[in-house]
Amino acid sequence: MAPGGSALKEALESNSTGLDYEVKMAKVEANSKPTKSGSGSIGKFHSSNGVYELLECLVCTNLMYPPIHQCPNGHTLCSSCKLRVQNTCPTCRYELGNIRCLALEKVAESLEVPCRYQNLGCHDIFPYYSKLKHEQHCRFRSYNCPYAGSECSVTGDIPTLVDHLKDDHKVDMHDGCTFNHRYVKSNPHEVENATWMLTVFNCFGRQFCLHFEAFQLGMAPVYMAFLRFMGDENEAKKFSYSLEVGAHSRKLTWQGIPRSIRDSHRKVRDSQDGLIIPRNLALYFSGSDKEELKLRVTGRIWKEE
Repeated sequence: MAPGGSALKEALESNSTGLDYEVKMAKVEANSKPTKSGSGSIGKFHSSNGVYELLECLVCTNLMYPPIHQCPNGHTLCSSCKLRVQNTCPTCRYELGNIRCLALEKVAESLEVPCRYQNLGCHDIFPYYSKLKHEQHCRFRSYNCPYAGSECSVTGDIPTLVDHLKDDHKVDMHDGCTFNHRYVKSNPHEVENATWMLTVFNCFGRQFCLHFEAFQLGMAPVYMAFLRFMGDENEAKKFSYSLEVGAHSRKLTWQGIPRSIRDSHRKVRDSQDGLIIPRNLALYFSGSDKEELKLRVTGRIWKEE
């Protein structure tokens, strides 16, 4: 959401059997922010081999990486948890000191382990100390919730997030690869920063998020519409989309590739990768009085051959 902006929620009113509907806004209630975690099955690696169990931190139960610390009685824990327990062993209450378990660090070098996203489709095996680096870029890693109207910490795979958007954020889902939105706001001169609730389109068996918001570009108030793809960047490049606004025999058009939701909503907005409409022009398109925003945005999504 734009800095200092208010989160705004759409009410979609169907005008016909097609995808022609009006988008209005209202304040999002503060207590409507979802707090639950995504239910995507990202499993921690478990093995019957006792060596792997020894490499689990006794405090956070995550796998440990150098420096691995131990107390005088041999109880081990990771460096993050050592700071958290204030230098006291949580098992025997002895002072930890600065003893490293070099033997366990050495043993870990000989191990090969699966990616933590194995349950989501990654079946590669890695040397123990290469595992973390891979997981930071694994194409099966969890996605962040793409909802831009509130701070949401839910993560998961795409099916999990689609259900989450529908059930928790009450986002409207529409089937089809063309759309016709009408964004409405009274007193538009009073709104400098605002985010409308996104709409999700099911198209070619994939999901696309349409964003629309108002913010300051330098000193100029603008509106911006852009599309994000619910999947990885390499998959997003297989698609293109166009957006158009206009009235009175004038129009603005935009054509581009949808950005992956790996890129945050803020990152896409700040890169200006979408259709940008100066507010004066948006109000001109809306009507002669310029006292109410009534901006119609049409668009199309297609698959590149």
